[in-house]
Amino acid sequence: MSFDLYPAIDLKSGQVVRLKRGDMAQATVYAEDPAAQAAAFSAAGFAWLHVVDLDGAFAGRPANAAAVRAILAATPAQVQLGGGVRDMATLEAWLEAGVARVIIGSAAVTNPAFVRAACRAHPGRVALGIDARDGMVATEGWAETSDMTALDLARAFADSGAAAIIFTDIARDGMLGGVNVSATAALASAVPVPVIASGGVSGAEDIRALRAAPAPIAGAIIGRALYDGRVTAASALAAAA
Repeated sequence: MSFDLYPAIDLKSGQVVRLKRGDMAQATVYAEDPAAQAAAFSAAGFAWLHVVDLDGAFAGRPANAAAVRAILAATPAQVQLGGGVRDMATLEAWLEAGVARVIIGSAAVTNPAFVRAACRAHPGRVALGIDARDGMVATEGWAETSDMTALDLARAFADSGAAAIIFTDIARDGMLGGVNVSATAALASAVPVPVIASGGVSGAEDIRALRAAPAPIAGAIIGRALYDGRVTAASALAAAA
C-alpha cells in the first residue's frame, strides 16, 4: 500500500489556522492567504492537500467557500475537503467544483443513510472522518461526544465503499506529542477501508512509525509540525517514501 502525506490547511474566517485539540479559542493563524499556502505545499512536492472548513464544521454548512475555491484554482494537487458537509447537494457541489474527495464526519453518526448513499453515488470520492476523544466518536466540530466507539463506527461502514477513513485522535491534534500509532493500526486491521492517520504528527519519526505499523496505514495528515518548521517538506516526503 502506498503511503500519502496530506498537509493540512484548516480554514477559519478565511485564514489558515491550526487549533489545539479542536478548540476554536486556541487558533494560531499561520497564513492570511490559503491559496498561496496551497500553492507552496504543491510546489514542495505534495500530491494531496487536506482542507478543513472549521467554521463550516460548527455551522453544519460551508462557511469558507471562497477560500476553498481559491485553493482549487491555485494548485494542481488533489484536494480532500471536510467540514460542514451534511447533505448530498453540498457534497456534489464540491465534487463539481473540483474537490477530489469529500470527507463526511458528523453525518456518519447522525445520518448514516446519507453516507451510504453518497459512497454508492460517488465511488472513490467520499471519505469518512472519524474523530475520537478517548476512543469515543466526537461530532459537531468536536463539540459533542457520542456514545459510539471509533472502532464500531468504522465497522458499521466497512462495506459502504468509502474511499478512506481519516482517523483523528483529538487529544493529540495540534499538540505535536506524537501520533497514536496503536489506535490507528487497530482501526486499519479491523476494516478493509484504507485508514489515514491524523493528529499529533510531530516529525519524520512519526511518519516512519506509521509506515512500520503492524497493519498497513494509507497515509497521514501533517499540520503544525510543517508550519512550525519541525519537519521540512523534503524530509517528510522522504520518510513517507
